[in-house]
Amino acid sequence: MTQRDQFGVEQTTSDPQAARHFDAALSKLLTLNNDPLAEADRALGSDPGFAMPHVLKGLANVLGTDPSQHAAARQSLAAAKALTGAQPVGRDLSHVAALHSWLGGHFPDAVAQWENILIDHPHDALAMFAAHQADFLLGASSELRDRVARRLPKLDTGSPLRGYYEGMYAFGLEETGDYARAIKVGIRSVESDRRDAWAIHAVAHVHEMTHCLEEGENWLRSRVEDWDTDNFFAIHNWWHLALYLLDQERWQEVLDLYDQRIRRNDSAVVFDLLDASALLWRLKLCDVDVGQRWSRIAALWDPHIDDAWYSFNDMHAMMSFVGAGQFEQARRLIARLRETALGSLPNAGMTRSVGLPVSEALLAYGEGRYGAAVNLLVPVKAIAARAGGSNAQRDVIGWTLLAAAGKSAQRELEREILNERLALKPNSVVNLAWSRRLGGPAPLEPLP
Repeated sequence: MTQRDQFGVEQTTSDPQAARHFDAALSKLLTLNNDPLAEADRALGSDPGFAMPHVLKGLANVLGTDPSQHAAARQSLAAAKALTGAQPVGRDLSHVAALHSWLGGHFPDAVAQWENILIDHPHDALAMFAAHQADFLLGASSELRDRVARRLPKLDTGSPLRGYYEGMYAFGLEETGDYARAIKVGIRSVESDRRDAWAIHAVAHVHEMTHCLEEGENWLRSRVEDWDTDNFFAIHNWWHLALYLLDQERWQEVLDLYDQRIRRNDSAVVFDLLDASALLWRLKLCDVDVGQRWSRIAALWDPHIDDAWYSFNDMHAMMSFVGAGQFEQARRLIARLRETALGSLPNAGMTRSVGLPVSEALLAYGEGRYGAAVNLLVPVKAIAARAGGSNAQRDVIGWTLLAAAGKSAQRELEREILNERLALKPNSVVNLAWSRRLGGPAPLEPLP
């Protein structure tokens, strides 16, 4: 006997209470709300033979890209395997296989397995959540959009799942430049569930990319109770608000936001360290004094030097080491990245093509070798998506290239990179200030 979850998918438990707790865990994961793991444990307390709560716990621990959580994920994987081992086929077994692949570093294999689940079970929200997060981590922009688009026609208009899928779809539309549709779909998703922090974040991305800073600030501030209360994605949305302020050179407000919100809990969570490092590095590129803030972030990145798991993290760890002036740690990380680049797993390829050259460029920038930083970044800029992340996150590479070109007196390159940025954001205070320092005219209207 089975139970159907809130989206109509059969779950291999006969216990209604276990199914309700799994539903609660799934809802919290979809909205990035605390604490899906506790709800999964309650489901297991009701039915210890229910495999999918173990899978959900495993996914929650691996998709955060922090290898320190892998031991817990492996425990969840082992428990799920023990419960599904006698099954020759089945959706649960496919979920277990996908989790196994991701933990082994075979990222595309895991994505392929989640996609196979969705072909037969388009309402499987856990498979969609996992695949969508993987697409984000791998920089697969078109799949952020298209994987969801393949399933939306299969959902009833009134289905509660539709709103969550549309929040994911909005992010995919934004990452592929379809901003008008992205904001429309994203707002509709939030209207479906105001707690959906991922959909709120998708709309925030649109405001960032279209340079609608006042609208973006109003959007996030007006909904702060929806995404900041009991939500493990809150710091990232505060980071987006900080980007709006930074682009207007509201430096003190950015620093206050960093201290009071982004680093309010001194979090050691890798996703939170990414945001802190990326913000401080942008401030550094704008010659803003951040005081001693770098040292604490560098200390928290130090245990991750040997992770060799996800090169996007490595680049941000390098920002912190360079920002803190801790060049010994920076060189240790470079040595580890060079070893990683010799491997055969997907992260080795990500490291070879983007992670290593960007990290070497960041170190060169910190050491005053600005020409070397330029030479390393120019060929990487166009392929940076291979290392994962969003357009807004990867923009730090372009910022660094612009600053390095300026500091190495490569004026033509500096002007060309600035022209590129002005074409996208002609009213950006930061861009216009940079143009004035160059002594050249800035376009007053967007290029056609």
